[in-house]
Amino acid sequence: MSVLLDNVTNCVCLAFDVLQQDQTGFVNKSKLKVLTANIGTLLDLYGVEKGLEHFKSASQLSFDQYKYYLQNEVFSSFPNKLPMSEIREYESRIAEVCWLVCRKKYLQRENKTFTEQAIFQIFRTFCVLAEMTLDAHEHSYHVSLHPTEVCAVAQTLANSLGCIFDEDDFNNLSTSMGNFRLGPFIAVLESRCIPLVKDDIAIKEAVTDIYQRIVEDVIKKGYLSKKGYIFPTMKEYWFVLRPSELTYYKSRSEKDKCDTLIIEKGSRIEPQSTGFRFLLHTPDRHFELGASDHMTRLQWISSLQLAIDHSDRNQSYQRLQAAKRRIQRQGRIQEMTKARALLQEERNARQLAEGQAKELEAVVREDSKKLSELLDIKIKLEKLLEEETQAKRDEEIVRALQARILTEEWEKREEMERLQDEQHLLLEEERRRRKEYEERQQENKRELKNAVDKLAELEREKQALDVELRNAREKIVSSEGKKDFLEAQLYQYTPVLKSSEGGIRRAHSFVPSTKEKPLYLEVRSATLKRPLKK
Repeated sequence: MSVLLDNVTNCVCLAFDVLQQDQTGFVNKSKLKVLTANIGTLLDLYGVEKGLEHFKSASQLSFDQYKYYLQNEVFSSFPNKLPMSEIREYESRIAEVCWLVCRKKYLQRENKTFTEQAIFQIFRTFCVLAEMTLDAHEHSYHVSLHPTEVCAVAQTLANSLGCIFDEDDFNNLSTSMGNFRLGPFIAVLESRCIPLVKDDIAIKEAVTDIYQRIVEDVIKKGYLSKKGYIFPTMKEYWFVLRPSELTYYKSRSEKDKCDTLIIEKGSRIEPQSTGFRFLLHTPDRHFELGASDHMTRLQWISSLQLAIDHSDRNQSYQRLQAAKRRIQRQGRIQEMTKARALLQEERNARQLAEGQAKELEAVVREDSKKLSELLDIKIKLEKLLEEETQAKRDEEIVRALQARILTEEWEKREEMERLQDEQHLLLEEERRRRKEYEERQQENKRELKNAVDKLAELEREKQALDVELRNAREKIVSSEGKKDFLEAQLYQYTPVLKSSEGGIRRAHSFVPSTKEKPLYLEVRSATLKRPLKK
């Protein structure tokens, strides 16, 4: 239900603020589960805190996220419209749970003028009248009370206790502080309203009276006489009027409740001519009531009519009045903003006019200065005119001289142009010769490069021939070793060879004579005598 959630949002926000370990704007889900379980128990809802585990993936929640969860998982099960008495009862229970979270923070003060019960009632009053704002620097919500609301509550409390409330001093304080949070609000009530009051009972009654008027939505209280049902006699009771009901008690202590008269939209008030009586007509029946004097009767008739007008509302009378005052403050702020804008425009226009006047004055001074300068210039011009006339005569003489000098200059210029053309021709000839020299130099470089390449190729061929010569020498040495080995074998085994004529030839006859040069020596000699390529 949105109305109940709106009514308890400030209480929940204060509890949420206390549960923060640091000013990051987030609270662990474990702490929120306890608070949610208590709220669900008061609303006859069980297990509503279990959904927090699966709500969002983070282990911490901001107040926006937590409020969204309460709206969709807790308060959504309530019907759209409930009697105002039930809403007030649920609101009171939830406020008590939130106070259990906040009490330790707001009860730890040095000067304890108020009792714990009075602090709780001030807490409830603050939650009804305060506004929730977002702090852009801390990225968190704060519940604060406007200085006009603080002034009204403080002045009412001071008047109830017979104290003098210094409104000018409070205005200076509110100018420096701005909106009040709960802690400064309690401190202001203690320091500005009851600094010299020592009667705890009087303080308790004054705070209770403010609490009943603002939180419990009591429009008026007082003694009235009521005509009985059976015996038509008038008997005095203590009546407490709210927008939807008129409750009467046996005494002012409001302990022994007698009955409650339901006030609905169709009810009406009818004054009586006899005594100070009046009739309260409801859709079910009518009641005859009497006051002690004419003024008291008028006050009760006006209060009852106010209760009838607000009997069908789904929001309390004091909350509606607080919202109305909030809208009026915003309207006044807008009007002040517009007035400041108009004032600024007028100031700018005045400054602009003053600037224009100063500019005109400066222009006049500048014109006067220019006039005097023009007179001086006129005198100077006349003098210059005389000098110019003399200068013209001198100029004619100078022009004749210049004509002669110009003729000489033209002759010198023609001579210089002729010399310049000859110099250009010489430069062109020099460029041509230089170009031919560069071409010859490039050709020599190419020939030198070809010779170097040819020399490198011959060197590679020489190295290849050296390798071949070395290999041939190795083969000759190897063949000589094999020859000596074969000769040794032939000498060891000397079989008798038979020739084709029948003669016998020994093995050593195969040995060449010393006069004959071996084949390998001829090859070697031929190889060494071959000229090397360069």
